[in-house]
Amino acid sequence: MFYFLCKTIRNGRYANATPLPIHKLGFLRPPSLSLKYISSTPDQQPFAVSYLINALGLSPEVAVSASRYVSFETPEKADSVINFFKSLAFSETQISNLVRRLPTVLLSDTNKTLFPKIEFFASKGISRLDLAKMLSGCPALLKRSLEKKIIPSFDFFKDLLQSEDKTVQAIKRSPGILVFDLETCVAPNINTLRENGVPECHILTLLKYQPRSLMVNPVRFREIIKEVNEIGFNPLRLKFSLAVFAFRAMTKSTWESKVDAYKKWGWSEDEVFVAFKRHPWCMMASKDKIMGVMDFFVNKMSLEPSVVFKRPSLVSLSLEKRLIPRGLVVQVLFAKGFVKKDISMSSLFECPDETFLRKFVMPHKEEASELLKLYREGIRSLEMKR
Repeated sequence: MFYFLCKTIRNGRYANATPLPIHKLGFLRPPSLSLKYISSTPDQQPFAVSYLINALGLSPEVAVSASRYVSFETPEKADSVINFFKSLAFSETQISNLVRRLPTVLLSDTNKTLFPKIEFFASKGISRLDLAKMLSGCPALLKRSLEKKIIPSFDFFKDLLQSEDKTVQAIKRSPGILVFDLETCVAPNINTLRENGVPECHILTLLKYQPRSLMVNPVRFREIIKEVNEIGFNPLRLKFSLAVFAFRAMTKSTWESKVDAYKKWGWSEDEVFVAFKRHPWCMMASKDKIMGVMDFFVNKMSLEPSVVFKRPSLVSLSLEKRLIPRGLVVQVLFAKGFVKKDISMSSLFECPDETFLRKFVMPHKEEASELLKLYREGIRSLEMKR
């Protein structure tokens, strides 16, 4: 199994991959430099600190911290790097975030170090906007060798997913998968899932949609698998993989804080685990989101907390876009006796908008226009507040 996972790296067949010709990358053009010379005297702060503050808008504290990793006395090289990213449609905020997290990028050779990596990602169909988001969110990609790390890692995941498009989707969701050690981290975790009976299709689903689940120390990953098994999840069901992701995504203290949030509404700890088994995503919502949803159903809709316990998937729905606008309509339906309070909340809140309007608004001809107006105004008012 392990040999299969790592064969694309060991046989070296990607070491000499040929990048897409430059002339085919329409958005890649040599940057036109606009140098920003910033004066500095012995009585002033170091040149690099001044540059980071004035050219990139970093706070003095952040600039001083970043200057520990980079030192320069003239702006030419740093300007060329900044203009290079500007030519790729990076926003000023994205450039600042990138430099803040990887100050040494300002000393990079744009032609030898940066351009080939940009060219590679562009050859895979990654747009400028996605590329800017990826690199500002995961600057470590710019530190890794293209031939020795990025290309082998890309092809490793492409071999697993059997699709370049799916690989690109996974990378855009979590660029960090290209910088993690495949042999000591990702591959062993995939094997652990297989050893525990998780179907290949569910492993690939996890890899495609939640690749960060596999980016964890193998010892900790085995602990997570053990915890998920002890709760009683069936490895053959997709919920098992979702539970693995949930445990991977939060610390024990975060988990406990969310359990406490549910307890504040009268749930027992056992009920929290039952709800988690029904719908693992109910523990992926933030503590504030959990409290908001519970407050909505209990205090705004005058329903029992057990309503959410029976349908924990309700916690995953957007308060602003789904629950509150529909709640305005449902309250009228309750008041006029058009629907009873014991109706399934899933039928009211989880169905598509078209179904909700067709089943609960349009049948009431006299009130339909009023209900429709209430629903739409509820959505608009919440959008205006954001």
